[in-house]
Amino acid sequence: MEENDYILQIISLSKSFGKNQVLRHIDLNVKKGTVMGLMGENGAGKSTMMKCLFGIYARDEGKIILDGKPIEFSGPKEALEHGVAMVHQELNQCLQRNVVDNLFLGRYITNDLGVIDEKEMLKRSKDLFKSLNMDVNPKVKVGTLSVSQRQMIEIAKAVSYNAKVIVLDEPTSSLSEKEIAKLFSIVRDLRAKGVSFVYISHKMDEVFDICDQVSVLRDGQMIMTKDVKDTNMNELIKAMVGRSLDKRFPDVDNKPGETILEVKDLSTAYAPFLKDISFSVRKGEIFGIYGLVGAGRSELLETIFGLRTISSGYILYQGKKMRFANASDAMKYNFALITEERKLNGMFGKGDITFNTTINNLDKYKRHGYLNDKVMETAAKNEIKLMHTKCSSCNDLITALSGGNQQKVIFGKWMERNPDIFLMDEPTRGIDVGAKYEIYELIIRMAKEGKTIIMVSSEMPEILGVTNRIAVMSNHRMAGIVDTKETNQEELLRLSAKYL
Repeated sequence: MEENDYILQIISLSKSFGKNQVLRHIDLNVKKGTVMGLMGENGAGKSTMMKCLFGIYARDEGKIILDGKPIEFSGPKEALEHGVAMVHQELNQCLQRNVVDNLFLGRYITNDLGVIDEKEMLKRSKDLFKSLNMDVNPKVKVGTLSVSQRQMIEIAKAVSYNAKVIVLDEPTSSLSEKEIAKLFSIVRDLRAKGVSFVYISHKMDEVFDICDQVSVLRDGQMIMTKDVKDTNMNELIKAMVGRSLDKRFPDVDNKPGETILEVKDLSTAYAPFLKDISFSVRKGEIFGIYGLVGAGRSELLETIFGLRTISSGYILYQGKKMRFANASDAMKYNFALITEERKLNGMFGKGDITFNTTINNLDKYKRHGYLNDKVMETAAKNEIKLMHTKCSSCNDLITALSGGNQQKVIFGKWMERNPDIFLMDEPTRGIDVGAKYEIYELIIRMAKEGKTIIMVSSEMPEILGVTNRIAVMSNHRMAGIVDTKETNQEELLRLSAKYL
């Protein structure tokens, strides 16, 4: 292939932080009008490589060539202006502003008098969404939209810059199957028009579906680059984790006991309204909740945890009626909640791993009435070891970790409280295949120890692979409850459409 057939070339890229070399002579070549998959375990160096591309980090060695010309971006704004855009997994939007403002932030259109031309921006927004076949109201506040809708807005924003290269970081982590199909349709249309993509994902099925080539990073080194048609799932897994995984899910060998939690005719007071939800969960059970995005799954967990107001119905815990007024009430009864968005999990960006691991349980680490740093560090180190978190030490800032390793710290924070009821909303979102397996083993081990797990997942293989029973929600109502061993994907899809 001729050099001018590449739109983006990253050549012998190296990056170190102190004595820790994160990237070692990385090469990545993206052809014009193609989708390059980029895979690797959490902490492999994917995010660092992208930050070097966008000028967030200064590279130590190597060069980057865009459309045949060497580039050295001073930051993401300059990258955007040169046709390189990125849609981040962790969305960074102005939630109190409307969609139009978020699309044109930093580049407002003005008229001849220098006044912001809101009519023109609205028109261009509508034209953009129409061209992408997206159903989005440009006038609504972004904070009122679902995570999936917000993610699609970011994709539209990248397209609006007439980008030559668009980096998608775990773009489907919050999308329904219908929305994923729409996203892939957009990607294919843009690819046909000559736009190139770097598609970062842990979902191998998607890589084989949408990508032309795939590259795998491991421990800061490029392990392989191949045409997708010339590789397979087992080869990718081995390249990512350095070993093959004999099976995708561990054996679910927990034995649920007596009923410990019951939800009876539960409805909520504020939109989005839950309607007459009823189910029961047993001690030591892994209880899955499935449904399309927007079906009310997250709202159900938040209601149980005291974050949403109940209008009617009730919750029975160990035979007693409960109605938590807030999260503190729920935590007093040993409930824990991991939310879909890491930013809502009480993650303190300016704090280190030790602080973020121990913040929910400070009384545990007091000695003679004062917090004991050594005890706190020991707790953090134990959770780092348990969760196989990739870091230099427990003193690393949590923002210095990859998204998946941040998720492991959040898990460790709640594990320090030793919860009896663990509510998990998309617990493996953005986590690589090797770490996912470890999370599955942890969930099953907790259940075998008598902990009760209620787990929301959009990944159908996951919900079928690690649960005992599955409740399916449709349009904020309970559509049915099935035994995992006696159901299949078709039945889950049928139930999820029951009240649409």
